[in-house]
Amino acid sequence: REFEAEIRFYSGDDPLDVWERYIKWTEQTFPGGGKDGNLAAVLERAVRALHGQQRYYKDPRYLNLWLKFGDCCNEPLDLYSYLRSQEIGTTLALLYITWAEALEARESFRKADLIFQEGLQRKAEPLDKLQAHHKQFQARVSRQTLLALEESPGGGNMGLLEIAEPQRSSLADLKGRGKKKVRAPISRVGDAVKAMNPNSQPPASLQLSNTPSFAVFDENSVSVPEIPTLTAQSWPAPPVPRAKENELSAGPWNSGR
Repeated sequence: REFEAEIRFYSGDDPLDVWERYIKWTEQTFPGGGKDGNLAAVLERAVRALHGQQRYYKDPRYLNLWLKFGDCCNEPLDLYSYLRSQEIGTTLALLYITWAEALEARESFRKADLIFQEGLQRKAEPLDKLQAHHKQFQARVSRQTLLALEESPGGGNMGLLEIAEPQRSSLADLKGRGKKKVRAPISRVGDAVKAMNPNSQPPASLQLSNTPSFAVFDENSVSVPEIPTLTAQSWPAPPVPRAKENELSAGPWNSGR
């Protein structure tokens, strides 16, 4: 109640300070999260209340608030792209480190390296911290590359980051796992894909007729840009946070059973 009253009647020149203290208090009071803390709702209100205040765009506190809100979103990569398009935190190393780590967790090593390179070109501060994280990232990829080379000796001519990032094939047969109950593997690249017989024909359900009724989309033949460049746009709405638990819309108290 004290924080809500301070936010409502605040008349100072640094409203970000109130929201920052409010968020820290929520994290410390409800370390386990949950509906009682309602941290996602506080973060959403904070980014809405402070939106458009360009004086905070290079402030580490403001970027940290956005990145915490990204953890509550369904797709944080979209939020990072939005921050770059609005030039929010683009001079700070934390944006590129967090973005690259999210891509690395999805095994998008080449894109993660490009994000690090972008931060280094912009000389994001602190630059030494960004350089240290980039070297650690390269060391991790190098270890995975050596493991990949040991498993597939034929990939010696491929580049470092090309080896580390597996490629998926559409409509490929997978090797089942388990004796009593066969299940498809979670990782659907590399050894999980069955070797294809060049003389084999696809199942009848997948064969196409000679009549050119429609074109079949092939994801393997489409070239996708490494990192899409987003143009700055007006604020439509904040990114969608994750589904909120145990929240019901208001209604008449005596109308239900």
